[in-house]
Amino acid sequence: MTILDTLRAWLGVEAETGANKAADPEDLFGMSTAYVTMAADLDFESLDQGALCFSDVDSTDFTDTLENVRELVEAGDEGTVAEVHRDSHGYHWVVLQDPDFEDLVVGVNAAADEFTVRGYGSRLLAAVFGFERHPDRFRSTADGDAQGEPERAYWVYSFRRGAYYPFAPRAGNERDNGLEFKLRSVLEGELDVEPDESYWYPLWPDADGGHPWE
Repeated sequence: MTILDTLRAWLGVEAETGANKAADPEDLFGMSTAYVTMAADLDFESLDQGALCFSDVDSTDFTDTLENVRELVEAGDEGTVAEVHRDSHGYHWVVLQDPDFEDLVVGVNAAADEFTVRGYGSRLLAAVFGFERHPDRFRSTADGDAQGEPERAYWVYSFRRGAYYPFAPRAGNERDNGLEFKLRSVLEGELDVEPDESYWYPLWPDADGGHPWE
């Protein structure tokens, strides 16, 4: 089984078999308040990027849908930039960038809604929002110099499970499980967090320090 096949199994058939509620693009608006808590309580700032992962369809109509998604997102707010691409693992993404996090959430929701309206909601696998915490904001040496590299953390919304889960990748395809549990404990009152940790599937970046959508 290839990496892409594994991803589709995790976020597709297997998750759909064990689905506990129907997914709704409106669930994505939960991030509109959660990002405030990420910054205030955990010192994690938005990376100003969000993305939708989807499985492709080899048809002209689906190609037109992707172009409509990009145009819709960029027409909705002048600060939002959208890109549709396939990464090196073969995953397909709509990647959005906007310095205004609330506009970013609106854009991701609009993109997911357009997939659904055009009849391709079943092709949506996950929505991903990225955050970063810099060491000098919470830990420093005696002389004031920061230690370590910035920490990355992501909130992933599984369209098959209709719930969010945290993902904190580290170098060498390792996960910071302690941080993931901390994120759950702090945010589970604001987000519908997946209760079954066996569905907290990793979306590994192509390289250390990269993002899942690259």
